[in-house]
Amino acid sequence: MARASILVVDDDAVFRAALCRYLESEGYVTTSVADAESGIERLEEKAFDLVLTDLKMPGVDGIEFIGRIRKVDPGAVCIVITGFGSPEHSVEALDAGAFWFVDKSYERIATFGPLIEKALENRRLRSSNQQLQRQLEARYGFENIVGESEALRAAIDVVRKVADTDATVLILGESGAGKELFARAIHYNSRRAQQAFIPVNCGAVPEELLESELFGHVRGAFTGAIRDRIGRFSAASDGTLFLDEIGDMSPALQIKLLRVLQEREFEPVGSSKTEQVDVRIVAATNQDLEVLMRDGRFREDLYFRLNVVPIEVPPLRARREDIPLLVEHFLNILRRQHPDIEGITSVAMKRLEEYQWPGNVRELQSLLERLAILRQGNWIDETDLPAQVGGPPAPVRPVSLPPGGLNFASVVDAFESDLILQALEATSWNKNQASHLLGLKRTTLVEKIRSKGLVPSQS
Repeated sequence: MARASILVVDDDAVFRAALCRYLESEGYVTTSVADAESGIERLEEKAFDLVLTDLKMPGVDGIEFIGRIRKVDPGAVCIVITGFGSPEHSVEALDAGAFWFVDKSYERIATFGPLIEKALENRRLRSSNQQLQRQLEARYGFENIVGESEALRAAIDVVRKVADTDATVLILGESGAGKELFARAIHYNSRRAQQAFIPVNCGAVPEELLESELFGHVRGAFTGAIRDRIGRFSAASDGTLFLDEIGDMSPALQIKLLRVLQEREFEPVGSSKTEQVDVRIVAATNQDLEVLMRDGRFREDLYFRLNVVPIEVPPLRARREDIPLLVEHFLNILRRQHPDIEGITSVAMKRLEEYQWPGNVRELQSLLERLAILRQGNWIDETDLPAQVGGPPAPVRPVSLPPGGLNFASVVDAFESDLILQALEATSWNKNQASHLLGLKRTTLVEKIRSKGLVPSQS
């Protein structure tokens, strides 16, 4: 492990030499200079893990020196050494960006060790956080929203325009289309990127727990609340809160969410203390909120608060030209664990392009992960594909008019029921996916299932 490098800047040659001897005895590599100008020259030549600087020096003093260090190396960590200690000087040093300050004393040099270690650990943590931030930005950058179709590019253009604002965004799209990927791209390309991105699936948390999940609670607020707990709004402070499946939120919680959007304040469950919050809201849904409003299940005022900038994420079947790009993208990821994958044959690719993809990009990714494990050879071929993807489309069952005529309404009803059952069975009774296969709204499909009394087969 490389030894940490420390730059010592002090016009007192005797003290400077004593400090360097101590640091080197502790295993550090030191460079020492007598003034700030020389210190800047050294910093321009190389980066140091830590800078120890005197406060009072001829020419440029320690406070001004720290400011100039920041311009050369924004990540530099500085400790100020002063023989003129005072609260004012200490605050001034911290305001300038110093990590801490110590009194200048020969007797105290041997006590600098723990503070230096803390300062170096601070730099390591900041460097690690910056690296993680760069990885997140790379993972959720625009270039990772794969595709060149006109529909997808139009959605990305809106993301680019809105990302670096604080505007509330409503992302619309089917399940599996990539709404959270868009939400993360908005966050990591915004001025809030250094802060938290907190996702909450409003449809996955039981209604009675969602309020506490969002706003937190105080001890004793309800049975089982044995300690205070902060909510997702507080956790996302200065960052972005992603409310997925917002259409599943209860009317009572919709009122509380509306207040946060309007007033930027809330009370934790069981508390009378109002908390202020600065959070950007990005919401998403796969439901038609206008239908929910007409049915009285979604508040109109909340809808308009959320729908400041709408972004429509196109379903995969509406951008089939992106399927080869997505396949290659996912195969490149899968090759890390399955390096022998050569690719996918043209016949198999054609089958993927013809499929309806009711589960959208998520379904395509899951299928390729399965094929990477179960394929017969190095190339994914048509024979590797499941029947619903690679098989021929189900034929339309012919109906012949009998000599004695027929009951038209009954035949049409039976034909409709048969088609609905085929779609439901093909999607394991996932009503969202089945409605996409049939080209129906989910609410229409649910009503038809209810009125026809359709149920899953018992086989």
